[in-house]
Amino acid sequence: MIEVRDLVKKYGSVVAVDGVSFDAAAGSIFGLLGPNGAGKSTTIGCISGLLRPHAGTVRVLGHDIVGASTKAKKELGVVPQEIALYEDLSARENIAYWGGAYGLSGPDLKRRTDEVLALVGLADRAKEPIKKYSGGMKRRLNFACGIVHEPKVLLLDEPTVGVDPQSRVNILDLVRSQAQTGTCVLYTTHYMEEAEALCDSLAIVDGGKVIAQGTMRELRQRTEERDLLRLNGQFDVPHIEKKLHDLDHIEIIQIHETQITIAAGQGGNRLPEILGAIGETGADIRETTLSQPNLESLFIKLTGKELRE
Repeated sequence: MIEVRDLVKKYGSVVAVDGVSFDAAAGSIFGLLGPNGAGKSTTIGCISGLLRPHAGTVRVLGHDIVGASTKAKKELGVVPQEIALYEDLSARENIAYWGGAYGLSGPDLKRRTDEVLALVGLADRAKEPIKKYSGGMKRRLNFACGIVHEPKVLLLDEPTVGVDPQSRVNILDLVRSQAQTGTCVLYTTHYMEEAEALCDSLAIVDGGKVIAQGTMRELRQRTEERDLLRLNGQFDVPHIEKKLHDLDHIEIIQIHETQITIAAGQGGNRLPEILGAIGETGADIRETTLSQPNLESLFIKLTGKELRE
């Protein structure tokens, strides 16, 4: 449904997307996971046809987004990160406007407007100006406007940014329901827990590049089932590096004078051994965090930094 090959997009001397490639299938949720500024939104912009790539190709249902843009865009629904609504119009009027832009009219437009209002839980508030809506309600309406024309491919760019927990759950349920109908969903996020809960497969991106890609199972296997131990405090880096290198099956991911990140098999069981070795250097350990293998630990392993940085 979506084919991206060697995609490149630049802004002056800055390469925002650098050789990105992936495929996304019908009825699946494909995620782009990475920190802010990783190139996720720019990739969405190129796939939607809003941005023209400098190199590479994007195909939507076989249609090139540059060479056959009208055919490609007819198959797309886009839910942008920024709210794309008219504040003085009602929910019903907003949905009808965007449905009309996609060629719906008459009974078909009314039917779909009613259906998506019910789907996003706004049928009882449909006639109110949306300037009276909460942030979560606007996010749900933003979603409704993106699916009113029943697109075969749905592009979602950080659709839960800034919403309350209940609205986030509602939106994630809406995303799943779209995939269940056979829609191909492309979902960008910097929330690791969203990617793990939603995505069938994903690409982890950083600095405009894909640094890991695969199914959830394949990516978890790349963590080698090792726990991640993070220490904050004051550390003698050369002395600690020597001590840790003397321990078996320990990998230093990141080490600074105030922070250390270590990957270790059976980290919980080995915590006394590791802390003891570091303590022998005279370190002042102020905070210790142990986490089980997940996508964030893979990201830290590959980049040396956390997703939120």
